Amino acid sequence: MAKGHRSKIKRERNAVKDTRPSAKLSYARVSVQKACFVLDAIRGKSVEEALAILMYSPRYASTLIEKLLKSAIANAENNNGMDASRLYIQECYANKGPTMKRIQPRAQGRAYRIEKRTSHITIVLNER
Repeated sequence: MAKGHRSKIKRERNAVKDTRPSAKLSYARVSVQKACFVLDAIRGKSVEEALAILMYSPRYASTLIEKLLKSAIANAENNNGMDASRLYIQECYANKGPTMKRIQPRAQGRAYRIEKRTSHITIVLNER
């Protein structure tokens, strides 16, 4: 159990800033499961290798993640002054976003629910 008051613990936790370059895509119209298939393929790879995998992946999520990865690389170069050739993907994950609920009319006056799922995708890079 942590020592001290809750507000003090939160202040200490928030004082430590993460300086690794990252990019986040919120409310992506792809489910977490489908995004994780692509993210699992590129986790831990170098940036060049990951871009090659994403370019030839047939999944819809790969186009979204490719743009996100290019954004993270640009953040690393411009904000942190890192060399793009030495970067690799340290973390990449997808969290569940809000679900849009829609109605599909069915036979005999019934209505089926359609759930259009969204996700928040995050990529964190680091230098080797």
